[in-house]
Amino acid sequence: MRRLLPLLLAALASDAAITSKLPPAARSLVDFERDVEPLFRSRCHGCHGAKTQMSGLRLDDAAAALRGGNSGAVIKPGNSAASRLIHLVAGLEEKVVMPPAGTRLSPLEIGLLRAWIDQGAKWLARKAETADPQRPAHWAFRPIGRPGPPRTRNEAWPRNPIDRFVLARLELEGIDPSPEADKRALIRRVYFDLIGLPPPPHEVDRFLADNRPDAYERVVDGLLASSHYGERWARFWLDLARYADSDGYEKDYVRPHAWRWRHWVIDSFNADKPFDQFTIEQIAGDLLPGATIEQIIGTGFHRNTLTNREGGIDIEQFRNEQVVDRAATVGTVWLGITAGCAQCHDHKYDPLTQKEFYQLFAFFNNADEYNIDAPLAGEMGPYLQNLPEYRRNRDELLKQYKVPDLQPNWELRMKEARANPGKWTDWDHAYDALQKYLDHADRILDTPPEKRSRKWADAMTDHFVINYHRVIGKELWKELKFVELRAKLNELRERYPALSEAPIIVEDPAVRRSTHVHIRGDWRRKGIAVHPGVPAFLHPMMAAGAEPTRLDLARWLVSSGNPLTARVTVNRFWQEFFGRGIVRTSEDFGAQGEKPSHPELLDWLAGQFIDSGSRIKPMHRLMVTSATYRQSSLARPEIDGRDPNNTLLARQARLRLPAELVRDAALQVSELLAPDVGGRSIRPPIPNGVVELSYGGSVKWPVSNGRDRYRRGIYILFQRTVPYPMLMNFDAPDANLPACRRERSNTPLQALNLLNDSVYVEAAQALASRILRDKPGADFGKRAAYLFEVCLSRRPSPREREWVQEYFESRLKAFERNPEQASQLFPVTLEGASNVEAAAWTALSSSILNLDEFITRE
Repeated sequence: MRRLLPLLLAALASDAAITSKLPPAARSLVDFERDVEPLFRSRCHGCHGAKTQMSGLRLDDAAAALRGGNSGAVIKPGNSAASRLIHLVAGLEEKVVMPPAGTRLSPLEIGLLRAWIDQGAKWLARKAETADPQRPAHWAFRPIGRPGPPRTRNEAWPRNPIDRFVLARLELEGIDPSPEADKRALIRRVYFDLIGLPPPPHEVDRFLADNRPDAYERVVDGLLASSHYGERWARFWLDLARYADSDGYEKDYVRPHAWRWRHWVIDSFNADKPFDQFTIEQIAGDLLPGATIEQIIGTGFHRNTLTNREGGIDIEQFRNEQVVDRAATVGTVWLGITAGCAQCHDHKYDPLTQKEFYQLFAFFNNADEYNIDAPLAGEMGPYLQNLPEYRRNRDELLKQYKVPDLQPNWELRMKEARANPGKWTDWDHAYDALQKYLDHADRILDTPPEKRSRKWADAMTDHFVINYHRVIGKELWKELKFVELRAKLNELRERYPALSEAPIIVEDPAVRRSTHVHIRGDWRRKGIAVHPGVPAFLHPMMAAGAEPTRLDLARWLVSSGNPLTARVTVNRFWQEFFGRGIVRTSEDFGAQGEKPSHPELLDWLAGQFIDSGSRIKPMHRLMVTSATYRQSSLARPEIDGRDPNNTLLARQARLRLPAELVRDAALQVSELLAPDVGGRSIRPPIPNGVVELSYGGSVKWPVSNGRDRYRRGIYILFQRTVPYPMLMNFDAPDANLPACRRERSNTPLQALNLLNDSVYVEAAQALASRILRDKPGADFGKRAAYLFEVCLSRRPSPREREWVQEYFESRLKAFERNPEQASQLFPVTLEGASNVEAAAWTALSSSILNLDEFITRE
């Protein structure tokens, strides 16, 4: 009966009795737009809706529907009984039914489809969206205009063309711009925005004393040349790249070489690498002709995807997830569109089809992950000098513990387990661990030992030593003393200098994967085959070969014909300097995003960016030297009702510092900051109990010592499952998805962090020491003024001086009554100051570090 049911349904669907039940208008002429298209849009949505695909089937397009999907044409005009569409909606095919979920089509609705097909299956003639004057293309998808700066009534205020666009809008609204910020606020603002650190007092004094008309521009040029500029702006890019130092998921293993790509980003910003080159090297540096190591390192951008190493998972599933993430991230970062929404179906709001998403996916589908040697300056000499001795000591250790005798048989059994799944459960378990924990495990296993690279051979041996217990049991494993061997191998590795490595992606000619549309986003359900391609609603791609490559994609992204990349990029720069973008939704330039507040300004900036060769530093200089940027940030009650969000830019924005900069500022003013630029990730002190929150307590956090303990926040190791708490309290992103803009919250946890975290307690102690050391023998007033200058770049007002003196004296008396408490707060004895006095200055320093003004960019 089960087999007969679909046949009966199909017979009913083609029975004239059903057609007879239709209204006379439908029997005589079924209208596609009125009667048929609504079925595709609602009842059949999710399997082949008006703009959605199932195995390549599109029913909103006549040519596509008649051409059909993988199984050929599904509609035969004039013959509904022979049309596969009727079989699908009637349930004739056991494995595929339309719709796949929800309420099935009623006999009346099936009859409508049958009548429409029998009457010739006429589609509604549609004009191209961009050609229809009633339906203009979305503003972001139009070519970049080149508007000239408008004329303004006030000719004295503008300093560069940016100001003319802003002032013209203000004049239209009848609003005057704010006066320029005072010089102290201005230098502090531009220091934070360009290098992410507060200005030292002597630089503030120099700027105040400089009366030349270009004094401010000289400060800007000095900051753009600072090596700290790369650190400040690399953090902005790491947010977009979802950078982290660990895999994520349950295991969340640390990625010991992730930092090498971060180092490359810092160097790129400091060198003012043109944004088009910066883009090309990250998308396809490995495909550049004669690519250098540094260019290939750029592809580490794509290694920031999460990696699942849980037992029992399907590796291919999560490889697909990574490729999906890479395609979606490119759409977000460079195009400002929510491309990932088309993973399961056509985009609901933007003209991006599911097929086009998988065409973008196809660019990355044949790229595989590798780590390559990427030595920094000064590493190669010591490495080569010590390599022979290291190899000799390692080989001797392995022989001593009989590894060369045991490993070959283990590898042979691994191959047998792979060929006979389910035959030996212990070996199945061991093989599963090999695949999850060792990258390229099968390829290494299939490569004869004598032909393996040294890196691959060492990786396989190390895995064997660590995991041999899975097949011999832990008792025998301990008898072999492999725990001891593992410790000795680790110690040996630490003793000898190694080369830095870089995570990259590279096209592997030995691996050619076909790409298909994933039906409803399910990686197991493959629809039509697709080839690399770009969305049709944007400019066409000029490919060098028959099939475009990632390099073609990279060049397409930064071509002058692309209306999105330049707009999206300058908008995000603007966001960093003004607190919000000209387009507030900097992550979404599509139909669901907000319109630009100053569209002509956005296009002018994008055009300037393109014309300048996409140089970043000149664009930043242009923005921070504008009169718009230099305005005071003081609130203006008279216009708050008209422009509560400061969209018109009648003043500057007052912004809480990003998480990393809050910590950096405290270390800088206390002179604890180690200014080394680039390099490995660090682990500063972390509150007790945090690491224990990791799965099974698997995360370890050995606190960094020496200078590393005091490096900038950008270098803090980001463990995805247990991120550094201070960063999360101050709204750092979770590194799972691209973060195009950070939120700014204000919570009690932040105050508790600044008061009690060991980093800030230590900073307050060091700051107190600095005040006492730099102002020996000075009275309280001079020391307090110096404290304000160091931390806030200004002198205290008379009222503030009274307040801090009252607070200092109250703490001094309290510590005199309880000297043990003073010794706990300041346990070091300073020359010329008692512990009680030093502790009182520590308390006062802590209060200044906790001021809203200290953690705010005015």
